[in-house]
Amino acid sequence: MISKPDKNKSRQRRHSRVRAKISGTAECPRLNVYRSNKNIYAQIIDDVAGVTLVSASTIDSEVSGGSKTEVASQVGALVAKRAVEKKIENVVFDRGGYIYHGRVQALAEAARENGLKF
Repeated sequence: MISKPDKNKSRQRRHSRVRAKISGTAECPRLNVYRSNKNIYAQIIDDVAGVTLVSASTIDSEVSGGSKTEVASQVGALVAKRAVEKKIENVVFDRGGYIYHGRVQALAEAARENGLKF
């Protein structure tokens, strides 16, 4: 019997392929998205220095309830607001191997509406 491929292993393989091509610098850091079953996390990372510049997630107290997609857009708006406060405007979007749909898309569009350019 042939076993089904593990979804997370497939996603990690896709993510490593993307990460081989993109990386964040101090001028244009990387906006990384991680999606779990309950929460969604976003970080803006300078890969050259190896530091996280800004982060936001559904665990933050500023994010209130709603559907998962609504909460993801709140996280996108929050990470963009925090980035603009630190004078970060241009980022490279790293969707983390997930398809650009649903929660990932909502987070990205909210980040764009609140001042990030990618």
